[in-house]
Amino acid sequence: MPAIVLATHNRDKVKEIACALNHIENTRLYSLDDLPDLPEVIEDAPTLEGNALKKAREIYRFAQAKLKDILVLADDTGLEVDALNGAPGIYSARYAAADLGRKPTYSENVAKLLRDLSGKANRAARFRTVIALVGIWNGSFLETTVEGIAEGEILTEPCGMGGFGYDPVFFSTDARKSFAELSLDEKNAISHRGRALRAVSDFLINPSRTTS
Repeated sequence: MPAIVLATHNRDKVKEIACALNHIENTRLYSLDDLPDLPEVIEDAPTLEGNALKKAREIYRFAQAKLKDILVLADDTGLEVDALNGAPGIYSARYAAADLGRKPTYSENVAKLLRDLSGKANRAARFRTVIALVGIWNGSFLETTVEGIAEGEILTEPCGMGGFGYDPVFFSTDARKSFAELSLDEKNAISHRGRALRAVSDFLINPSRTTS
C-alpha cells in the first residue's frame, strides 16, 4: 500500500489534508506524530515554496528508512495582508513570537494582527499555500509543487467557532463568511489549502498532468 507522509505535527492541518485526500484509494496517510524519531526541520527559507520543498526533502530523506516507497507531502502557508506589506507571510505561524519570547498560540497571533491593523481602512488579505511533493509515486521519483490562493479581508474582531489559526478573522470573498464559520467541507471547497490539495489529488490520480 503506498504511503503518504504528511510533514506536519499540526493536527488541524492533518485533519484538513486527510479529508481532502480521502478519495485516493489504497493509500495510507502518516503524520509526523506517527514517526516520532524524525528530526525537526527548521523552516528558514525566504519563500513558502522554499520552506515546503525543504521540509519535504528532509522528511523524505529520513522517513524512507522507516517506510518503503513513500511520498512526502509538505506545505507552507502564509497570510498576506496588503496594509502590512504582505506580512505576516512566511512568519504567520510565529507572528507574535518576538513580542512574547516564545511560540505563540493561534489567539495570540490573531490579537497581534488586529493590533497591527488598528485604524487601517485597507484590510484586504489572502492566504497562500504551497504544497511540495517529494518521493516515490507509481514507481517513479517525483519532486514538484502546487499552489492555492484564497482572497478575502481581515475582520475587526473574530467571528465563528470553527477552523484554526487566523480563520476567525479571515472573511472569505467566495463564502462571504469567515473561514471559522464554515464546515470543514465548505472550507476545503474554497480555501487556499483545499485548492492546493485538489491540485495534488489531480496529480496523484493522473501524474501526467503538469504542475508548477
